[in-house]
Amino acid sequence: MENKNEIAISLKDVTVRLGDRTILDDVSFAVPRGSFVAVLGPNGTGKTTLLKLLLGLLKPAGGIVSVLGAAPRRGNKDIGYAPQHRVLEADLALRARDVVGFGLDGNKWGIGFANRKREAAIDDVLKEVDAEQFGGAPVGKLSGGEQQRLLIAQALITDPKILLLDEPLSNLDINHAQEIIALVTDICRRRAVTVMLVAHDVNPLLPSIDHVLYMANGRGAMGVPEEIITGETLSDLYGTKVEVMRVGGRIFVLGAET
Repeated sequence: MENKNEIAISLKDVTVRLGDRTILDDVSFAVPRGSFVAVLGPNGTGKTTLLKLLLGLLKPAGGIVSVLGAAPRRGNKDIGYAPQHRVLEADLALRARDVVGFGLDGNKWGIGFANRKREAAIDDVLKEVDAEQFGGAPVGKLSGGEQQRLLIAQALITDPKILLLDEPLSNLDINHAQEIIALVTDICRRRAVTVMLVAHDVNPLLPSIDHVLYMANGRGAMGVPEEIITGETLSDLYGTKVEVMRVGGRIFVLGAET
């Protein structure tokens, strides 16, 4: 297992601009290897931009970004990425295992060619996410939870050291969301893979996560939930009065944009 004292991802004084708009403004944080981090904050505060930065799809206007000790680069197989997904059309006939196989396209196994090594890799990762029973089904016929399992399998198939998940719980009911959280938690702990999961509600994740990265107004604060999700910290991030209530083991943020 990797030493969790090592750093998987770090940003130091990072600024990102798109046109004349500043998305991230002098953001600094460090993610220990093997940790599970929830990325929180209202829409438009740079959560997806952050993931694109780590994937090498965007360049910072200033500051230093490090991923596994190096600058981010496109096509890094050490990073698995599951983008925001929308439920696929019911008449889409593409097989579930074909969607998973897309995660191999462009690497040493080639693009789209079926062979034993490729098919074995797909079988293994389908089993890992408990999706082998519907691997041959048309993906458009699957539920939102089943489709999300395929996106996670696709992200895992190159055996990454970092897993970036952009709102995997959206469009899921409570039961399916809990199943995905349990799956991601198991993957994080068993593989010792670093997970950054973008979400809107921290409450379902509280039993699983190690850290929270809370983003607002182009800024970010990272630490354990008890340190970050406080009235003082969030008021500082938002630049306005924010209150945090804890009731029955749940956290409620009052006065912030949601």
